[in-house]
Amino acid sequence: MSDLRVNNVRGYLAEFLVARALGATCTRVEWDAYDVLAPDGTKVEVKSSAYLQVWNQRRPSRIVFSGLRGRTWTPEDGEALDASYNADVYVFAVQTAQVHDTYDPLDLDQWQFYVLPRTTVEHLGYNSISLPTLHMLAAAITYAGLADAVADAAKNLTATRPPDEGSTQTPAASL
Repeated sequence: MSDLRVNNVRGYLAEFLVARALGATCTRVEWDAYDVLAPDGTKVEVKSSAYLQVWNQRRPSRIVFSGLRGRTWTPEDGEALDASYNADVYVFAVQTAQVHDTYDPLDLDQWQFYVLPRTTVEHLGYNSISLPTLHMLAAAITYAGLADAVADAAKNLTATRPPDEGSTQTPAASL
């Protein structure tokens, strides 16, 4: 994994960055329904994209995040018949470098993050989302603000979740 521009490797790095920001254990389980489990129990799906790819390009790539819905899988039941939104919070990570000579995926200043609660993603009903759409829904945040943004999105989710959905927390007052 020496080239962090490769799509799946960049995705693993984005998951690691989010896990570290949240103080989560960085144990990735390939077929889990979400990518990161925060210490407070928040299930986080991490999607990543970048303007630059490992191959030669005429111009920077268009930023699109796909696979927002996924089929869950368990050893007991196998794969679910229907795809669903499986995380509490969605983090969209963008590696922002647009020139290969300056590309450094380990430079946290080259990343922007967008955070949405599941309720927002579900309401859209999309299987993919573009950067312009994300700009309409959330502000870009830096790595330093990621933990607070995820916590805020989780609070918003809890505020709209009925108490009988398995949550051990009391729903917050309406926003």
